[in-house]
Amino acid sequence: MKQTLWRTVSRSALVFLVSVFPAYAQNYPVVDTNQTDFYSNKAVISSPSEGQAFYGQDAHYSGHLPSYTDNGDGTVTDNVTGLMWQKSVDLNGDGKINAADKLTYDQAVAGASSFELAGYSDWRLPTIKEAYSLILFSGQDISGYEGVNADGIKPFIDDDYFEFGYGDLDAGERLLEGQMATSTEYVTTTNGEKTMFGVNFVDGRIKGYGLETSFAGGPKVFYVMHVRGNEDYGINKFKDNKNGTITDDATGLMWMQQDSGKGMLWEEALSYAENFEFSGYDDWRLPNAKELQSIIDYTRSPATTQSAAINPLFTSSHIENEAGEVDFPYYWTGTTHVSWNEQRAGSSAVYIAFGRAMGYMGNRWVDVHGAGAQRSDPKIGNPEEYPTGFGPQGDAIHVYNYVRLVRTQ
Repeated sequence: MKQTLWRTVSRSALVFLVSVFPAYAQNYPVVDTNQTDFYSNKAVISSPSEGQAFYGQDAHYSGHLPSYTDNGDGTVTDNVTGLMWQKSVDLNGDGKINAADKLTYDQAVAGASSFELAGYSDWRLPTIKEAYSLILFSGQDISGYEGVNADGIKPFIDDDYFEFGYGDLDAGERLLEGQMATSTEYVTTTNGEKTMFGVNFVDGRIKGYGLETSFAGGPKVFYVMHVRGNEDYGINKFKDNKNGTITDDATGLMWMQQDSGKGMLWEEALSYAENFEFSGYDDWRLPNAKELQSIIDYTRSPATTQSAAINPLFTSSHIENEAGEVDFPYYWTGTTHVSWNEQRAGSSAVYIAFGRAMGYMGNRWVDVHGAGAQRSDPKIGNPEEYPTGFGPQGDAIHVYNYVRLVRTQ
């Protein structure tokens, strides 16, 4: 049976290696998604065996398991990445996490340089890749939930260690308004607005957020969680192996240089990956959400570089998007995007948009969330049933997404 290197390494051994031998550790270890349940197209199932349907999904492969240390001084250290985080988004220190703790993007950028905590003054606003290192897909998407609190719904972050925030209902926000600010701006605009990529630990997504308007009116505001340490985190070290594969020495992952060349359903993508042999390797697999996001290049976009948001060493298929523009695909991951709603808990899987993340707004198709967004699609279905997309921002539904395979070095 296929094994990845880190499946045989215990959590304690991994933490020891990273802490004691930092010179030999990868500077960009991708933290595992923490997804341990197995899913069909609709629901939780028992673990499929090799050769069975749905084999090869996220839970079959364990990477660098999440591990944190609460330092007891308002900070938390990620033992895998070496990053130290501000423990709570209670920025004003009043003991409450609400809209009063949120900042506009400009305020967040300006405030990072003067932020001090636990005797450290070298805090910074995290990049999108640093912030995404904290996401855990053991969480449940709160979208569509109409309760007044999120009791019983798991967030997409370890809330035993971190104190994060939901939207403030008393301030006119929705519960899912938990977006976190990052320093990563989109190189173009979404729906005509200057845009920042943020992570939402409430609904489990990366989106490009227009900075001029918010759901409650006025400029968009965000929770802020500062970070320090490991300034190389998120920086790739790609090497063309001249055999149709690309190695990232920063993460220890090897990638197919080309993609699948066609879209497919999620179950088909799993089978495609598990039966793939290339360049002498037969242990290719569908990447999990965090692995695939690691190769996004947020300095590139269809509008500015006429390319996918990926290093030009890679080859990407061309598609025509909903607005009739030349564009680049969404790519499946092996990660199920779990909903709080039991009736559709396992019916969607995570994809990363390497082209425009289209949405239907104002009676037209626009790039609503940016190249580099992480959203989800139904695992089965007919995309023609979504002529104006899905959800409040009309997210384009493709269903048949492309695949770029990975293996662990």
